Amino acid sequence: MTPGNLPWQVLHSVALTVGAVSSAAAQTGPVAIAVLPFEDRGSYGQDKEVFRALALGIPATIASELSGHPELRLVDRNRIAQALNRENLGPNARVDAATAARIAKQVGARYAVTGNFADFYGKFRLDARVVDAESGQILKVVSNSDPRLQDRVDLYRIIQMVSHKVLAEASPNARSGAPETEARTIPTEALTHYSRGLLYESQGEKSKAADYYQRALTAYPDYADAREAVRRVRGS
Repeated sequence: MTPGNLPWQVLHSVALTVGAVSSAAAQTGPVAIAVLPFEDRGSYGQDKEVFRALALGIPATIASELSGHPELRLVDRNRIAQALNRENLGPNARVDAATAARIAKQVGARYAVTGNFADFYGKFRLDARVVDAESGQILKVVSNSDPRLQDRVDLYRIIQMVSHKVLAEASPNARSGAPETEARTIPTEALTHYSRGLLYESQGEKSKAADYYQRALTAYPDYADAREAVRRVRGS
């Protein structure tokens, strides 16, 4: 019997089976995530430029934390930057759930991660929102809720904690820590230098960016992201 002569019930059953297999296969691949800028919710202190820089440094560090997991695929930062430009959003803009979902769709991500932070004279609060690209709904808001982990001196550990909570929402079966990031502790000085490098690079000031990336490496010689950033700005 040729396919054209098969009863419609059989064809319908085959179609459903193929669809189910295709859907299951799609779900077994890495989950695509777009990490967007974070908004300074109103920090207090003298480090105004640092706060502006952290709007880029925090998501870059979250992306770095998540990138070590085979269950996830991080969208390239340049594609995200282009999508943000199309939305006329700056590095410290507030990204609502609808906009986050729209950007995630543009760059082919399943989820978008955005949020905000506030530094109250060294006491740090970080909130991240996991947004579903299809529904535009906020699936979960995660933060550094542990009262023992709110000092800016522990900024990297704060970001790491929030990253693990994002991972648990985006890929529940994943381990909480990636092997290459579990043991490291990036000093806050190095992280802020790296963030300022990102800020200057985003403004096209590559010489200043390279200087701050190098300062980050001086403060923490094993800072792979800063080393790659130095190569990027000096090689372009």
